[in-house]
Amino acid sequence: MGFIVAMKTLDSSRAGVGAQGVGVAQGAIDECIKFAKGRIQFGQPITSFQAIQHMLADMQTQTEAARSLVYAVARMMDNGAKDFSRASAMAKLFATDTAMRVTIDAVQVMGGSGYMKEYPVEKMMRDAKILQIYEGTNQVQRNVIALDMIREANKNK
Repeated sequence: MGFIVAMKTLDSSRAGVGAQGVGVAQGAIDECIKFAKGRIQFGQPITSFQAIQHMLADMQTQTEAARSLVYAVARMMDNGAKDFSRASAMAKLFATDTAMRVTIDAVQVMGGSGYMKEYPVEKMMRDAKILQIYEGTNQVQRNVIALDMIREANKNK
């Protein structure tokens, strides 16, 4: 029974790791916007450039989608669902991959400054990477998701 208990514990904790991913992504967005508003190029803040605006929009959209997925799993858990393994794995996978993408984009928007220890996004990028690894790597999450999908498809034959 120990293995089953361990797996059920991971199902619960993966949603928390997903929430951490959302927090890291949102923090990177907040720092990136603050920097970009003050970074002047060609006589205007870089937030006025369409390429930067598009990056910011994509970063926020991805983060909101990750937040919604994490909240959905939290609702399942709060409502006493018995099997939320796939949903938990999807939340962890999507939110931590989002955190990685968003922090990389934040560093890109900030240029060389984003890579310096004086700004928090370089640490956020490192934090995002470890989120993809612990509580089961994101490759393992893909296995959990796919195997659950296959098991469900076999039940519905």
